[in-house]
Amino acid sequence: MTYIFNTLKQNQLLHKGDKVAIGMPVFTPYIEIPELDEYALEEVAINADPANGWQYSDEELDKLKDPAVKIFFCTNPSNPPSVKLDERSLQRLADIVNNDRPDLIILTDDVYGTFADDFQSLFATCPQNTVLVYSYSKYFGATGWRLGVIATHENNVLDQKLAALPDSSKQLLDRRYGSLTPDVRGLKFIDRLVADSRTVALNHTAGLSTPQQVQLVLFSLFALMDENEVYKTSLKKIIRRRQAALYRELGVPVEIDPNGVDYYTLLDLEELARKLYGDEFAVWVTKKFTGIELLFRIADETGIVLLPGEGFGTHQPAGRASLANLNEFEYAAIGRALKKMADDFYQVFSAGS
Repeated sequence: MTYIFNTLKQNQLLHKGDKVAIGMPVFTPYIEIPELDEYALEEVAINADPANGWQYSDEELDKLKDPAVKIFFCTNPSNPPSVKLDERSLQRLADIVNNDRPDLIILTDDVYGTFADDFQSLFATCPQNTVLVYSYSKYFGATGWRLGVIATHENNVLDQKLAALPDSSKQLLDRRYGSLTPDVRGLKFIDRLVADSRTVALNHTAGLSTPQQVQLVLFSLFALMDENEVYKTSLKKIIRRRQAALYRELGVPVEIDPNGVDYYTLLDLEELARKLYGDEFAVWVTKKFTGIELLFRIADETGIVLLPGEGFGTHQPAGRASLANLNEFEYAAIGRALKKMADDFYQVFSAGS
């Protein structure tokens, strides 16, 4: 992600003050990186609707029709709601690109796609406009290896934009990448990105190290050999059993969403209070405590650390729990602890305090 931001800036495809659209809620670097002084981009939120399965409405997606929006950042499936884009959203985005914004750049982070059923990437629906980012870290439990891939279509809008730069800009870029090739103007965006990952001067060591490349190849071969998707099916079952254990002990049914991926679960604290003890209790809790206060109290009393949803751009008090890190009995313990805290709050509420 950081490499892509940097190369877009270095190649004058993004300038300070440009508008970037961000699908919200989202993994925090997508919010924080554009705000850094070296980028100083204006953020346009494309807000997913929690009441509609965390999908983007047509009205939100139509913000992308604004020609001032240079790029759309999207995590699909989303983080933290853990929901893939539905067919309507994919088609709406494709229509916007085809009919209104053939110049729009899309960056899609599909790291959780391998946990989804019948997943389709924006790279498939808008291939010439999309930069695809994928990481092996989640699917293979190898976060420390930092194994990721970036893909672009061989005929893409990024290279078209590079070709359309004014001659003064091309001359600057000739100097930047001149040590790589005598034909800098024929150098594709993705090759510039690789060189920029080592500040061009160390291009001979750019990309993944040899041990990382070997590990990536082994993971890839394993996935290709698993023709019956036994590994993938097992992973899906494991995370959904963990989710079921958490909500069973919490006393709230799991809502089945055909677009749900369930790598994370986003615990809407107000909605959980409402389901457990009704509307009046939910209003009381959210007036008496902020979302952050509730999460700190959960951590103090139970030892459970949930990331605040607002850090990902959610608008309601919520906590994010990963379903990939603990054993099933530990998720059951989380559910019991949350239920006990809700029961304690309800006793205070019932006493009129």
